[in-house]
Amino acid sequence: MAAINPKPQLALLVFILSTLSISAISQPSDEPPTVYEILPKFGLPSGLLPDTVKSYSLDDDGNFVVDLDKPCYIQFDYLVYYEKRITGVLKYGSITHLEGIQVQKLLLWFDVDEIKVDLPPSDSIYFLVGFINKKLDVDQFKTVHSCRKKATSSNRVIELLTPGEDIQMLITE
Repeated sequence: MAAINPKPQLALLVFILSTLSISAISQPSDEPPTVYEILPKFGLPSGLLPDTVKSYSLDDDGNFVVDLDKPCYIQFDYLVYYEKRITGVLKYGSITHLEGIQVQKLLLWFDVDEIKVDLPPSDSIYFLVGFINKKLDVDQFKTVHSCRKKATSSNRVIELLTPGEDIQMLITE
């Protein structure tokens, strides 16, 4: 019986394994991008939304819906409240017709109507609240923040009813 030379078989095995690994790397993933990956593609920072996004949809015309696990608060330069559902129109550099995000200023809650960035990008992001345009440092929105169920102020916990209702607070020590 003739002896089998293992070198051709080894070379074939190496070729097959390298082909498989290259094709696995080059094939696109079946997973759709996350909302945190979509925002930067539109020139917006990924940290505009909290870490509790459950699902989102984005139509070809830019209409989007983001569903959170539950409503929550995040403290940026201002306290921001996110409703369980956030809607708007996503365009390059802005989110218009925004609903579901409010910002607190002097114990009052205001609806954020639009969020936009400078084009070309700068260090600023703008929150349009009615006719007021508030410029903020974009760095605070570059990372995704954790949601809080309650708003906190120094050593006290302020339990706020949902923004939009009459201002009613329960302050506990």
